[in-house]
Amino acid sequence: MNLKHISDILGGRLAGAGEDRTIQDLLIDSRQLLSPAQTLFFALTSDRNDGHRYIGELYEKGVRAFVVTRVLEPNDFTEATFIVVDDTLKALQKLAAHHRAQYHIPVIGITGSNGKTIVKEWLAQLLGPDYNTVRSPKSYNSQVGVPLSVWPMNETHQLAIFEAGISKPDEMTALADIINPTIGVFTNIGQAHGENFISATQKAGEKLNLFKRAETLVYCMDYYDIQQVILRADMAKKTRLLTWSRKFKEAEMYVAKVDKKEKETLLEVVYQGATHDFAIPFTDEASIENAIHCIAVCLLMKMDAALLCDRLMGLNSVAMRLEIKAGINNCTIINDYYNSDVNALAIALDVMNQQQQHHDKVLILSDILQSGRDEEELYAYIARLIQEKGVTQLIGIGPAISRQARQFKEGSCFYNDVADFMQHYLFSQFRNQTILLKGARAFAFEQISMELQEKAHETVLEINFNHLVNNFNHFRSLIKPETKIMVMVKAFGYGSGNYEVSNILQFHRADYLTVAFADEGVELRRAGIKLPIMVMSPEVNSYDNIIKYQLEPEVFSFRNLGFIEKALEATGGNSPLNVHVKLDTGMHRLGFSLKELPELIRRIQSNPLIHVQSVFSHLATADNPDEDEFTMSQIHVFEQGSRMIVDAFPHKVLRHILNTAGITRFTKYQFDMVRLGIGLYGVPTCKADEGVLDTVVSLKTTINQIKAIPAGDSIGYNRHGRAEHDMRIGIVPIGYADGLSRLLGNGNGKFYVKGHQVPIVGDICMDMCMLDLTGVNAEEGDTVVVFDAEHSINDIAKACQTIPYEVMTRISQRVKRVYYQE
Repeated sequence: MNLKHISDILGGRLAGAGEDRTIQDLLIDSRQLLSPAQTLFFALTSDRNDGHRYIGELYEKGVRAFVVTRVLEPNDFTEATFIVVDDTLKALQKLAAHHRAQYHIPVIGITGSNGKTIVKEWLAQLLGPDYNTVRSPKSYNSQVGVPLSVWPMNETHQLAIFEAGISKPDEMTALADIINPTIGVFTNIGQAHGENFISATQKAGEKLNLFKRAETLVYCMDYYDIQQVILRADMAKKTRLLTWSRKFKEAEMYVAKVDKKEKETLLEVVYQGATHDFAIPFTDEASIENAIHCIAVCLLMKMDAALLCDRLMGLNSVAMRLEIKAGINNCTIINDYYNSDVNALAIALDVMNQQQQHHDKVLILSDILQSGRDEEELYAYIARLIQEKGVTQLIGIGPAISRQARQFKEGSCFYNDVADFMQHYLFSQFRNQTILLKGARAFAFEQISMELQEKAHETVLEINFNHLVNNFNHFRSLIKPETKIMVMVKAFGYGSGNYEVSNILQFHRADYLTVAFADEGVELRRAGIKLPIMVMSPEVNSYDNIIKYQLEPEVFSFRNLGFIEKALEATGGNSPLNVHVKLDTGMHRLGFSLKELPELIRRIQSNPLIHVQSVFSHLATADNPDEDEFTMSQIHVFEQGSRMIVDAFPHKVLRHILNTAGITRFTKYQFDMVRLGIGLYGVPTCKADEGVLDTVVSLKTTINQIKAIPAGDSIGYNRHGRAEHDMRIGIVPIGYADGLSRLLGNGNGKFYVKGHQVPIVGDICMDMCMLDLTGVNAEEGDTVVVFDAEHSINDIAKACQTIPYEVMTRISQRVKRVYYQE
């Protein structure tokens, strides 16, 4: 489409030159730009962000087409074309709906509380060999995800599969107009995203709006709320209802038998009078339900039952998360090897580009299976994609990608299969690189992953980047758009990893990072972090590195100001050093008192190499409502002192005093910047944040050995553990050297195995501890949860007589960190 055509569709107003410019790609995130000349950027606005802020950046990168609600200064964008609309989100949805209307092929629309993505991916696996299929990438089911999913539809496609999700009333109508499914699948109704609905019935009714024009609706009539809203809507008058049930024989597809074996489930299905036997390679209830939905759709589309039976046993697990791990020779490994979908490849490459700690980026890629595209055309596109995404080396595995080797740049290498690669490639060549593993499950890339990942013991701290970003955006939504946000990544990122967390914060446009000591800042600079970094506790011998790596020290006393002055004089530099002045407003830790400020101002004014970037203080009791009077007294002192600093200098000096609790409870006093700490990691510091923040970190370990202990025997050091009855204990590889407090021993601490609370027996050892597994059907190798989203870190903290901050920062660096994005 050209811009004139798009403007007519949107009912917008064209401004600027170039209305004949042709558009191929839609963009809503300036960080994911691929082909500037063919891109149309929608400047979406929300409570948390405003896309208009990034138009200048995109223009510099070559983008010339924008959908906006207001035109920026035309002299700054002489070659740009703007389509001015009232609402950019509605415009994006309207364009996608128009695009969808051009194609008259079967379109499967999927919604429900759970299982949407799995059903979509499995239907693509089952139907892909017979239809050239387009589908939603990963979990693109939101108000912006659905339009972006529909846009790739073209005349070569024979089938489309899209999922739709909502979190509040009235959202589904827009998605229904975009997807306009011919076949609907309503997976189930449950508690997910239920907070904005009066009842499950209301939520089911809202989701049902997706199918208002569908020819056929597939659903399980065992869900009472779904069945009731369908009956009330009288959908049978205009829509064929393909019901299935495990309870009611009158359903069109009756599941007569579900027989779970060790590694598979046998299903006996009666459909239109014929009985069919199927088997699926899963035994959990969720997978069984998802598979039955897929069976119903495939039978509806007249797939041969014998063929369907074969394909069902080939179903692959759908990886719902991408993992980032430490690798050999200082490499970073990104595991995303359960599918090789082209759209998912683009997403994974974006994640790889978030990792700034290594210059070299290696992609190990298998054949792309069942794409429905011409092989030569497909790999030509992939070659362009990886070049534009900055991949420095490609390793291709599989016969198809090897046949297309000429499409890729010099230095790429190719192997017939994983065994060929592992036999002939020298793994010691991997060094100081980010390595993305992206392959179809059939290629068994887990063998490569095992060889590449750093060997560590079985205790793992998992960090959920999606939840971290959700928390970041939550706090950003509480402040004004112009207020900056500084994030604390000191103490190894509160135990979560400093440069890994800093990378994701840099990608999501945090304004500042803060570390405790200069060494932490130097490490971030060496890892490619370019954000400004404040150093809160600069040490005497650290100022040379502070200057060298463009870190920004806190000035809290005349003594440390003197060290800064001497370091600047010794280096002979001519570039001013940004500093942050700390005021003591009542906490009486570090900082200048009000009476010291005139002398401080005089000394700084006399040195042109010192530039005051900000003035700040720290609230001692922002989380405690009983001390609000004291908090307000601190704020008033800060207002007075910071005003003296601000008035003393001709340039803009930033002011900030709010910490995590302060952002929530004293938002009025956000000044120019706020400082986000432990709230980023999902730990609420006040009641208002409870139930709002997402848990970011989970600590898990494994049962190494199980022993039967007879009554009367002792367990562990000092014989403090006693078996008062016959016991079954599990030995797990986590001890005080991993950060586990010895206060948790002798029953004070409790972990979780298969949902059961199990107490620690005896003293905590350096590298392990023992759990009472009596009455729990546990086996060696089972997972043990120390804390996660369901089992609060606060419980561990209370048992240790401490706070969550200490629990998180005590976790030693020998515990393997695994980062993932869902």
